[in-house]
Amino acid sequence: MTRRIIIFSLIILFLLGIEPFIYNALAPVFSVFSWVKVAYYAFQIGAIGSLVYAILTMRNRRAQGVKSPVSNIIAGSMIAFVLPKVVFSLFLIMEDVSRWTRYIWSAIGNQFDSDGTVSVVFPNRIELYVQVVLFIVLTFFLLLIYGVVFGKYRYQVRKVVIESNDVPDSFHGYKIVQISDIHSGTFDSVEKVQKGIDIINVQGADLVLFTGDLVNTFASEIEPFIAVFESINSKDGKFSVLGNHDYGDYVKWESPAVKEANLDSLISNQEKMGFKMMRNTSERIERNGEFVNLLGVENWGKPPFPQHGDLEKATIGISSDAFNILMSHDPSHWDYQIKQHKKDINLTLSGHTHGMQMGIDWLGIKWSPVKYRYRKWAGLYTENDRHLYVNRGFGFLGWPGRLGIWPEITSIELRKK
Repeated sequence: MTRRIIIFSLIILFLLGIEPFIYNALAPVFSVFSWVKVAYYAFQIGAIGSLVYAILTMRNRRAQGVKSPVSNIIAGSMIAFVLPKVVFSLFLIMEDVSRWTRYIWSAIGNQFDSDGTVSVVFPNRIELYVQVVLFIVLTFFLLLIYGVVFGKYRYQVRKVVIESNDVPDSFHGYKIVQISDIHSGTFDSVEKVQKGIDIINVQGADLVLFTGDLVNTFASEIEPFIAVFESINSKDGKFSVLGNHDYGDYVKWESPAVKEANLDSLISNQEKMGFKMMRNTSERIERNGEFVNLLGVENWGKPPFPQHGDLEKATIGISSDAFNILMSHDPSHWDYQIKQHKKDINLTLSGHTHGMQMGIDWLGIKWSPVKYRYRKWAGLYTENDRHLYVNRGFGFLGWPGRLGIWPEITSIELRKK
């Protein structure tokens, strides 16, 4: 908790530090539009107030029950207040670089008056530029607020077709629904989560697969939602794997035994929801005498994320001429081990990235800052007839909102090529 207080306090100091810089840039706008000045001060109160509220209301992360919607809105508003100010400052710095460049270039040009003095004047800010940038950041602010209030439960179904010669005839048209990254400890509404489950059930899944991160830290976080996820329908069962958050690595435990008991409880809760946990194991899904193999490994990610996944163990008894589906939480695993594995793994399903919950994913344009951390961060990737699908996540973490990268339910249809 002390660390979080320090971080929030540093953010407040940062906001106060850049304040004179922003205020001076906006002074001409204030003189023309008096309402902008009023809005500006209200914005300042909101920014500092949300940060102070976060510090004062820090509580034990073991708190039970559904999270408060008000708490989520205020926490999300911190990003909505802070990020636009940073963006606005960056635009002003860009203009300052341009102004200084023009000023220095003019000075180097040795423009002298008749008395020998240099006649170079430092350029003023372009008021129209400031007004346009102000409009952009205010729009960004409103979009962020939308993401906190509405975006985090704006479930989107993405339909994917996987064609392969290895798909058995009986599995042509077979439908798999994938969800990932539930992060139940951040949910603030059972009813809105149920809305997502209803959308899942409409898909008519033959198989439902959950690719990890059920909770943020504690197994108890899912308890208010067990009945909701239990209501997911699937003809051939529901299966899951562990994500990095499920191990409880992000909190200090009283003892290793207590930590292990938390993991046991998490797996037990998944069983109550009707999900079978796969820990470096495989299952055969049969239909009309034909089958596909389903494999599930524990989390395997690039450090600092844990590498408990054992692909060799999971592939024991698996042949390459069958259609093999693998659940592995972290998409990094695919590049490092899966795509070149000696046994043909036709389809790998991952999550983990959340698409950073913010970005552009529209009309064929797909961008998020998370792409600079993960090469494969959302959607379908194919190399040498092996496929990786990265789900954008069902829930949310950190920032209690989503903008542009909406919560995802993936409907995958297998087809015989």
